[in-house]
Amino acid sequence: MKILLVDDEIELTDPLSRVLNREGYEVDVADNGTKGCEFAAEKNYDLLILDWMLPGQTGLAICQKLRSQDRTTPVLFLTAKDTLDDRVQGLDAGADDYLVKPFELRELLARVRALLRRNSSAEMVAVIPIPNNRWQVADLELDYDNQLAYRRGRKINLSDKECQLLAYLMRHNGQILSHEQIYQYLWKDEEKPSSNVLAAQIKLLRRKIELSGDLPLIHTVYGRGYRFGEGT
Repeated sequence: MKILLVDDEIELTDPLSRVLNREGYEVDVADNGTKGCEFAAEKNYDLLILDWMLPGQTGLAICQKLRSQDRTTPVLFLTAKDTLDDRVQGLDAGADDYLVKPFELRELLARVRALLRRNSSAEMVAVIPIPNNRWQVADLELDYDNQLAYRRGRKINLSDKECQLLAYLMRHNGQILSHEQIYQYLWKDEEKPSSNVLAAQIKLLRRKIELSGDLPLIHTVYGRGYRFGEGT
């Protein structure tokens, strides 16, 4: 497992990288945001541990850039910012977890294990690829090119945005997608709409693909975003 640790406090990164190495992880260390962003772009990591405030580029900016590129690498913020607004801002930017400095080493290692375990499980969730731009999850099949979905013998007509949203959710089956990630994907070349537009799109899509008796597939994760797939 490869981890990128980005923090400008050498008194933190030196001992923490040694501990992570002893736990069996391969660790790269960057002491500023610019270098950290370059490392994240050049290599495939299983986890990013980012300080929020960094010289060159903030950890928040690094996380937002990754999410805008549809990269789902788990991100753990280490930061002295501890207000509710700070935590919400970090999670909305696409972070998966948040640990306030100073922290206990045992807690950090437990969160690292949990994020790596969650990411590994998400990669194992079955998304059945079908030729010609089609996907299937559980009993729901999407024909992207024709903006159609099929479930339990019925054909479901989708709008352009509904089709894009469903495809994005299905391709990230089992993963939590933040509101900001979905906004960046659906409206990346357009002016960002008001905050209730995404909730309305989710509601419309649910009405079409989750009729009475259907297994719910779109799950709201309070304060985090949405997760697609079987289970709660």
